[in-house]
Amino acid sequence: MEAPPQPWPTGLAEQCEPLVRRVLAPNPSHYTFTGTQTYVIGAGDEVAVIDPGPVDTGAPDHADTNGAGHVEAILAAVGKARIAAILCTHTHRDHSPASRALKAVTRAPIVGCAPLSMDDDGPRADAAFDPDYAPDRILADGERISGPDWTIEAVATPGHTSNHLCYSLVESGALFTGDHVMAWSTSVVSPPDGDMSAYMASLQKLYDREDRVYYPAHGPAVEKPRQLVRGMLGHRRSREAQILRLLDTGPHTIGQMVPVMYKGLDPRLNGAAGRSVLAHLIDLKQRGVVGEEEETWSLRG
Repeated sequence: MEAPPQPWPTGLAEQCEPLVRRVLAPNPSHYTFTGTQTYVIGAGDEVAVIDPGPVDTGAPDHADTNGAGHVEAILAAVGKARIAAILCTHTHRDHSPASRALKAVTRAPIVGCAPLSMDDDGPRADAAFDPDYAPDRILADGERISGPDWTIEAVATPGHTSNHLCYSLVESGALFTGDHVMAWSTSVVSPPDGDMSAYMASLQKLYDREDRVYYPAHGPAVEKPRQLVRGMLGHRRSREAQILRLLDTGPHTIGQMVPVMYKGLDPRLNGAAGRSVLAHLIDLKQRGVVGEEEETWSLRG
């Protein structure tokens, strides 16, 4: 999906539905689309904030359209309301670092996903992890927090990262999907923390739900969520089938697979493609379908 034409509504509060406002951070990239979308939940005097975003958006080269940083834009959207909780879907640095700056100003607790510190010597295809994320409270799958006019329920969705949570707004049937499901792109699943088997199980978990709309951290709202998730499951199964067809012709390295599987891909995204292929191969290896020797993969049996 191509990014919409600029100017984008960076730093402005957009009303998505009665209990949901969205504030776009000025951090567009090939991996964040137009930027990270922070959501303010609640219409009364007590609200929650989901995915406060990156830490450095107040720098001059990240200034929003009003000349203020993203944390200031969130505070402007909140107005006189009290922030009851700052929630993070996961700890990539385009999602969680601003939680600390927002907490410093508001004293609101950081709630949601567990902390994660992952050493990875492979090429990073997505934002690096936030090593300083420190939640005041970790939410388990199905656990809820609430305000005067809103109830948020945690939905564990590991795969993109092992600590990824989605959040359901019980009153409206909306689901805030972070990076797990997005309409503009498939999610990067990058080992060792990214896990294709867990990702597929999490997609199936969402498909079995009846959420009305998805609000991802990047890109437009998803008005037909089950249809999109069904397509994403099919896409990943198709990628697996591609790998098996290639290996059926003989052993391959990931570097040999990527240009065949991703024809016409922007070279800047080769790293992401390779990491997703690796995630599929690890899953297939765990299932006893393929084997690896000196970074060359082949069918078993």
